[in-house]
Amino acid sequence: MTTGLHPGEQPQDPRPTGNQALPRQERVAHGAPHADNRTRSAVITARAAASFDPVGRSVATARSFVRDTLQGWGFADIVDDAVVLTSELVTNAVVHAGTSADVLCLRSDEGVRIEVADRYPEREIPLQATAVNMSSPDREGGRGLQLCAALAGRWGVDYSPTHKQVWFHLDLPDRPVGTRTAGPSLPAHLLPLADGRVRVAVIQIDRVGAISAWNEDAEDLFGYAAEQVIGKPLTDLAAWPHTPGTSTGIVEALQLSRWEGSYGLRAASGRVTPVYASHLRVRDTGGEPSTVCLLVRDHERAVLQTPLRASATDTTTSSEGQATDPFEVFIGSPAPDDLDGLLQRTVERARDMLDGDSAFLLLATDDETELEVRASTGLPSARQRFARVPVEAGPGRYGSARMPAVHEDLTVVPGAVPLLAGTGMRSVVTVPLKVEGRLTGSLGVAAEGPSRYSNEEALRLQFAADRIALAVESARLGELERLRRGSLSFLVEASDLLAGTLDRDQTLALMAQMTVPTLATWCAVYTIADQASDPYLSYVLHEDEERIDGLKALLSKIAPPDPVPTPGARVWAAPGEAAHQAALRTSMRSLGLGEPASVTSGIGTTLATAAAVGGETVVLPLVARNRVIGMLTLGKPSDEHFRQEILELAEDLSRRAALALDNARLYSERTAISQSLQRSLLPPDLPHIDGVEVEVIYRAAGEGNEVGGDFYDLFPIRDGVYGFAIGDVCGTGPEAAAVTGLARHALRLLAREGFGGPAVLERLNSAILDEGARSRFLTLLYGELWPQEDGSAMLKVVCAGHPLPLRLRQDGTVEAAAEPQPLLGVMEDLELYEQTITLDPGDVLLCVTDGVTERREGTRMLGDDGLADVLTTCTGLTAGAVAARIMRAVERFASDAPSDDMAILAMRVPGLQRD
Repeated sequence: MTTGLHPGEQPQDPRPTGNQALPRQERVAHGAPHADNRTRSAVITARAAASFDPVGRSVATARSFVRDTLQGWGFADIVDDAVVLTSELVTNAVVHAGTSADVLCLRSDEGVRIEVADRYPEREIPLQATAVNMSSPDREGGRGLQLCAALAGRWGVDYSPTHKQVWFHLDLPDRPVGTRTAGPSLPAHLLPLADGRVRVAVIQIDRVGAISAWNEDAEDLFGYAAEQVIGKPLTDLAAWPHTPGTSTGIVEALQLSRWEGSYGLRAASGRVTPVYASHLRVRDTGGEPSTVCLLVRDHERAVLQTPLRASATDTTTSSEGQATDPFEVFIGSPAPDDLDGLLQRTVERARDMLDGDSAFLLLATDDETELEVRASTGLPSARQRFARVPVEAGPGRYGSARMPAVHEDLTVVPGAVPLLAGTGMRSVVTVPLKVEGRLTGSLGVAAEGPSRYSNEEALRLQFAADRIALAVESARLGELERLRRGSLSFLVEASDLLAGTLDRDQTLALMAQMTVPTLATWCAVYTIADQASDPYLSYVLHEDEERIDGLKALLSKIAPPDPVPTPGARVWAAPGEAAHQAALRTSMRSLGLGEPASVTSGIGTTLATAAAVGGETVVLPLVARNRVIGMLTLGKPSDEHFRQEILELAEDLSRRAALALDNARLYSERTAISQSLQRSLLPPDLPHIDGVEVEVIYRAAGEGNEVGGDFYDLFPIRDGVYGFAIGDVCGTGPEAAAVTGLARHALRLLAREGFGGPAVLERLNSAILDEGARSRFLTLLYGELWPQEDGSAMLKVVCAGHPLPLRLRQDGTVEAAAEPQPLLGVMEDLELYEQTITLDPGDVLLCVTDGVTERREGTRMLGDDGLADVLTTCTGLTAGAVAARIMRAVERFASDAPSDDMAILAMRVPGLQRD
């Protein structure tokens, strides 16, 4: 792959000029009835280009290239769309067209244009008007163009004699410059009244979390002089370090580039001061990272942001004399695409408008049967964000979220508002959010005292809800669209990663790493070996590595979830209950109220582990080929619930992961069977022969192969007589392995029946021919070995079409030790004979297969002469050293991996040992 990035460079127009042939067709689609080349004329501020080879892995590389380029340009809003479109177009080029692909990214003030070109212009692109071709998602081709039509602002196809180029243009979303939010101009009497001077503490934190700067307002707010706190960790002052509704503590917040939230700091007087903090991560002049923190009292944040509210019957007049919507003054101007910010500001303003102690906002699910908690203020831990409550909580109009309701005292009607159970709130007013008559949410304000609200407050709150409902629904739909597009990109990359491995353990790790922390805080994968086996905890992962061991210990002590094949996520309460009980026992022991803790060597369940699994836990079945092969368990920390959209995405991922895991299982089983069968074709340990050194080196070509077409054997025939063989079966695969097994076992059987070498090979030749179409011809060197009392060894050999054995004498001379004869498996009538060889003390007999002699490097081949040259350097070496030197010489002869099996059998007669 080649890439290039040239900021500020004008790209060359790929259209031909001069005498070059004109494109035979140019087509522009989606919102452009005529050719639209505005991107061509716009000022190109940066370009990035890359070329990708016609291989499958290029698709993933192209996605990474586009993602990195656009994120580097700061265009995170359109990254997901660009990645999906590029993936489809590059797939068309490198997979379907089988050509390389050129990807060009162009940045301009109007947006981003991405061009994908291939070198196969004969492939036709369907016209936009051909509805049959373009509208069928089941067709193999054309889906990339359907996505272009759906996602891109403009797209088109350019043809040239040598290239076909598909391009698409993505517009940048409108972003306000210089400000995030703004409110209208207000007359002086509507401005908020500050209670004394608002003090802003400015604190700077170094890279290790210690305070390095402390201004005067910080001294006034908390009572500490600068010299008392500088150098100390900010966490030493923290009283409650978590913002309500989140699990992000001060330590984590200080590592983020930007963060806003609430926490409590303990003042010098010992009292806790709730503050609202804004963190910004910066670098000092020395390049060291640090964090600047701006802190105000938590209630002063509302003074800074909130103007006074008028009653619903009041009218406000702007400086131009036009009537102003009171709720527009109340809510300000939140960013239209910031749903969380809009909801949080809404509940805060609603609470302040009715002078309540808390407020909450819930959004309806698609079927309008449940409400999902999305924002709250004044409630503990945001009352489990994303938790769900039914729309119809009870009989009558006051039990339905579809109608406004005022509850004067919740103690009289317990359970009327499930969200407020156990919060201490007694009076509450709730109103629905509706768009075109459809329920989209519910807004409520509550107070700790009874009888605080009446119908008048309900009307005021309903008036506010009617004004904000459309903005909330628009922001919610925008969030869902972004989530779905991000989900599509996530699933594309997840499928690519899962398809890239057949290793079971790696598949389990990928499943966990893709879900944490993208979908959940922690996950556990249970696997089921077969129908009769119980689920087994195979993998555990937490976003905080320090909690993995404690989480694994906790899950190991409870029964696994039931392997129910029903699709979809179901809640599993066992981990949360076990964590709660364990935390309770730990707390009681620490107070001396329970049994003393036993001393264990393992990692016990801690309070941190209990908090980590204290939220919602769901189980998704892993179903592949109509069988439950495991369960994917996802969990959240305390007081957190899963969004429905996240659960739907997790369900899609679980289906892909289950198939990948089952494929890995099948591959592992077949590999184990193959390796077991291959090992059965190899002889057991070589026998010890008095007076003869023997060494064998065997290398099977191909990944995962232990045995190929080459084989060897050395076995006792009777007392003092040994048989040896080295052979090569034509071809590879199961057919060659079958002949290998036939030959090895037939040699042993016939030799031990007393047949001589020629008779053994002639009968083996008949057995091979009897295999018919499955037969393979075979080259074989077979011999019998008799160690002699004088220290020498006598051999009788038959060389049937095999490379000749080489004899190395003590003086360094090398000669062939046998004559060539016909190979086996070709002719029915063979007339073979055996030759007698005597190895004197110090002599070596080397037997190899043709994978050694036919080792190639370009046009060069090692050959028989090259092998003999290497053998001449082995005088005086043991049999093991001779075999090792031959193998090193063969490996060094060529840089490429061997393409053929290799077997080396070396026998040496060391001679008699003298006292």
